[in-house]
Amino acid sequence: MDYFHKYETNPFSELAWNIPDQKQGSMFVMGGNNQNFRTVIKTAESISANFPIKELKIALPKSLEKTLPPIENLVFLPATDSGSFAESEELKSLFNLSDFNLLVGDFSKNNITARAIAEACEKAEKPTLLTRDTIDIILSSNLEPLLMNEQLCYFAPLPSLQKLFRAVYYPKVILLSQPLMQIAEALHKFTLSYPASIITLHNGQILVAKNGNVSAVPIEKTAYTPLTLWMGEAASKIAVFNLYNPNQFENATISALF
Repeated sequence: MDYFHKYETNPFSELAWNIPDQKQGSMFVMGGNNQNFRTVIKTAESISANFPIKELKIALPKSLEKTLPPIENLVFLPATDSGSFAESEELKSLFNLSDFNLLVGDFSKNNITARAIAEACEKAEKPTLLTRDTIDIILSSNLEPLLMNEQLCYFAPLPSLQKLFRAVYYPKVILLSQPLMQIAEALHKFTLSYPASIITLHNGQILVAKNGNVSAVPIEKTAYTPLTLWMGEAASKIAVFNLYNPNQFENATISALF
């Protein structure tokens, strides 16, 4: 199985040296609704405090405009009646104005928001990391064009990937009870069929899959647990390492995990 690689230590530690001393690059962080917006603000603040991002733009739905005090680089986008993101040309354009897009989730579950996010992701020309409930939100959309966009990466727990595989009628089924190598084989074949990339967790191994290659990092070798892996810090670091190491997705992601 020459497509499968397991790393107990960081083989790409030199990539950390590619993070500049001076502020460079731009990132777009999006998420939240009028009931829950703390994660997106906390994620953006953490990235800004720990990494030399030159411009970090944050997007929240317009329903929060009168709730929050002025925050640098915070933009409010058109909202639905329920207080989540609506479709807009401004949303689509923001996906291509920064060097990297990070969708942190906490979107309201409604068809309008799902369509808005799916359309923006489908047309994304810059690397875009979808995390947490973002994947569940877009499952009602036409997923084929999303999976054919090589700029998209799905950072999702295995149950969300089960739904994703099922939604596109993929013939290879993944089950929580399957051994690691069967899941690796499914990800291998899936990412040969679709150019989008995947990061997930199974049997204590963080799996990184792209272009048919699957890498495994034992979660016990990282600073994360099966719970904290999905709380935002890992996604932020993966986003930053990929921002400063373009076109090295697998290497940058693995290095970020360590």
